Amino acid sequence: MRIVRFTAGEEPSYGVLTGDLDEYGQPAEDAVVVALSGDPLYVGIKLLDKEHRLEDIRLLAPVLPRSKVVGIGRNYAAHAAELGNDVPTEPLMFIKPNTSVVGPGDPILYPRQTQDLHYEGELAVVIGRICRDVPAEQATDVIHGYTIANDVTARDLQKSDGQFTRAKGFDSFCPLGPWIETDLDPHAFNEGRRVQTFLNGEVVQDGSTADMVFDVPALVAHVSSVMTLLPGDVILTGTPEGVGPMQVGDEVEISVEGLGTLTNKVASR
Repeated sequence: MRIVRFTAGEEPSYGVLTGDLDEYGQPAEDAVVVALSGDPLYVGIKLLDKEHRLEDIRLLAPVLPRSKVVGIGRNYAAHAAELGNDVPTEPLMFIKPNTSVVGPGDPILYPRQTQDLHYEGELAVVIGRICRDVPAEQATDVIHGYTIANDVTARDLQKSDGQFTRAKGFDSFCPLGPWIETDLDPHAFNEGRRVQTFLNGEVVQDGSTADMVFDVPALVAHVSSVMTLLPGDVILTGTPEGVGPMQVGDEVEISVEGLGTLTNKVASR
């Protein structure tokens, strides 16, 4: 089930996107959004007798984390290597504020404080209920679904600060979308899901969730052993190799197999 958050010119609403995706991860021409009575994280899936055509609505970030976005660094060995880092022996966590979240089509704002702004295409996990100390084998019980993220990073600030908060915490540095897929298995048959990033139409990242150092259940277990996770919290699972700079005017598309495509352009702040 694909859950969207959208606006038709009024207050944000929730709905279920119908139909299949084409080979480019786009909805079919006859796809519609069936409205829901409220946020499914809190009221469940309650369909209303109301439909919207995609051309009549604007998709928003499918979830607004109530408390936090938890990022995972260096979770692909090749990405760690390309930046000259060792692979961590346990998941490397950092926090992005919920104010960094924007939706599909929203601009990524290039701050004046950086000269080296990078894209990082990632699979994102959306937590479905309050949880703590979740065993890895029970991780799926607390997962609401999956979406796509761009863990935007000011690489020069990351290096100069020696930690990640400022480099990854600016407004607009966490695009999410275009929807939440509740039925995805990110590690199906140990083959994983393809993760690709396109910069102005050219492939710059091409990896697979099968290459994660720590898989999704391990990440949920590790993060929840440190902090309580709340409904709507998001865990970013790391990025494949191929990260690089974006410039004002660039268009970044991130595609995750089975999840569609998240598209954002870079604009001056």
